[in-house]
Amino acid sequence: MKFVFASYVYTNEYDEPTKWLNRIKAYIGILEALSSNNEVISIEQINYEGDYQHNGVYYHFKRYSKWGRLFPFKLHRFIKSQNPDVVVIQSLHFPLQVIQLRLALGFKTKIIIQNHAEKPFKGIKKYAQQLAYYFTDAYLFASDDLGAEWVKAGNLVSTEKIHEVMEISSVFAPMDKASAKKHTGITAGNPIFLWVGRLNKNKDPLTVVKAFLKYAEVHTTARLYMIYQTDELLPDTVTLLNHSEQKDNVVLVGEIHHNLLGYWYNSVDIILSGSHYEGSGTAICEAMSCGCMPIVTNIPSFRMITNQAKCGFLYEAGNEAALLSILLQLEHEDVLSKQSLSLAYYIKNLSFEAIANRIEDVANTIPA
Repeated sequence: MKFVFASYVYTNEYDEPTKWLNRIKAYIGILEALSSNNEVISIEQINYEGDYQHNGVYYHFKRYSKWGRLFPFKLHRFIKSQNPDVVVIQSLHFPLQVIQLRLALGFKTKIIIQNHAEKPFKGIKKYAQQLAYYFTDAYLFASDDLGAEWVKAGNLVSTEKIHEVMEISSVFAPMDKASAKKHTGITAGNPIFLWVGRLNKNKDPLTVVKAFLKYAEVHTTARLYMIYQTDELLPDTVTLLNHSEQKDNVVLVGEIHHNLLGYWYNSVDIILSGSHYEGSGTAICEAMSCGCMPIVTNIPSFRMITNQAKCGFLYEAGNEAALLSILLQLEHEDVLSKQSLSLAYYIKNLSFEAIANRIEDVANTIPA
C-alpha cells in the first residue's frame, strides 16, 4: 500500500529537515517501520521547502500560509498527485480540512485520523467534528477508552471507527545497568524510582512526592530521582522536601536532554507517574522499553500502556494513600517478573514495528 502522512500544523522554528526529524524521532520510527512493507510519504510543514529521503521514508517539506492551511487546496492537490491508498492526518482538531480532503480525493482513498492527546471541541466546532466523522474511515487513539470519551462527549458518532493504536514509541533500549549508572552517577538506592515530566498540576508531582516520603520512612534505602522540563511546582516540591526527614531520599535532578534519558531509564527499577490526563504516556513507554516496571495512575492511556496493570500497578490519580499502599506492598511483589512483562509488552504492542503493523492492519480492514 501507499501511505501519505500529513498535518495542518506549521512549525516555524525549524528550518532544517534533519533537526525537525530528530525532534519527532519518537514518531517517525513508526513510518520507517511501516516502509519495510509499504511506500510511505510524509508531508511536513516547517520553515523549509524541499524533498528529503531518510530510512525508507520520502519527506516533502512544504510551507503554506495560514489561509493555505485553513483552505488547503494546494496541499490536497499535492496529496492527490501522490495517488495514495491511505492518507493519515495528524490530530482531530481539523475537521473542516478533513472534509475538504475527502472532497478532493473522492471516496476511494482511505482517510485515517490519529489522535495526539488533543481533547474534544466544544461549541460549534464540536458539530464540525461530528460531521467530519462521515468523511473519515478510521480514528486511531492510544486507548479505546480515550476514543470512547469522544463518543460520550458527542464529538464522534460511534466507536465503530475507533482503533487502539499507540501514537509514538521509544528510541531507547535495555542496556547494562552498571554502564548506565556510570552516565547518570546513581550510586545509591534500593529500589530506585524515577519520575519524568513537567512539574505541573496535571502531572501531579506533589502526590507522588508525599507518598514516596512516607514510604521512605519505612524503606530508608529507597531513592526517587525526579527529572523535569518545567518547574511550575518546584517551590512546592522543595517545601515538601524541606519539611521531611526523608528529603535526601528524593533527588531533584532537573532538566536532562532527551538523548540522555535512556541512561536514566536503564539505571532505575520503577517508573512513577501522577498524571491526571495523558494522550498516551511517552515517558512511561520509554521506561518500559528499557525494562522498568510502571506504577502509574488509573487513566485510559495508562490502562492500555500497562496492559490493564498486568505489567505494573495502577492507582487513582491524586490519591496519595492509594499510591503509598502500592509502594508498601512492593516487598511482597516479584518486581523482576513485572519488569520482564513490561519489556515484552512493549515489544509486542508499543514498539515502532508493533505500531506500524497495527496501522497496516487497520488500513486493511477498511473496505475498498
